[in-house]
Amino acid sequence: MLKIDSASACQTVITTFECSPGTCADLMDKLQSAYSDFISQQPGFIAVGLHVNDAQTRIANYSQWARREDFQAMLRSDEMRARNREIAGFSTRFEPVMYEVAGVF
Repeated sequence: MLKIDSASACQTVITTFECSPGTCADLMDKLQSAYSDFISQQPGFIAVGLHVNDAQTRIANYSQWARREDFQAMLRSDEMRARNREIAGFSTRFEPVMYEVAGVF
């Protein structure tokens, strides 16, 4: 389960996906499959939250990892590279960005 805490040493990754209302559900299916079948089984994975905007033109993915290197190793795996090629087919753009929690109120 996600726990947002500025004292935590975990690595936060927020990925935004731009899509169309016609591809949003398919993209969400691909993301949910990637997390349930592969990503959640990777070393260092803690939790993820997937969010869709009202217009179904953007998905935001908030994930937590034990270490930056764990996330990077998952991305570099052959399995995830193949999945990312599929995911790219349902989005016009996606970008993972690493963050540190600066404050929680």
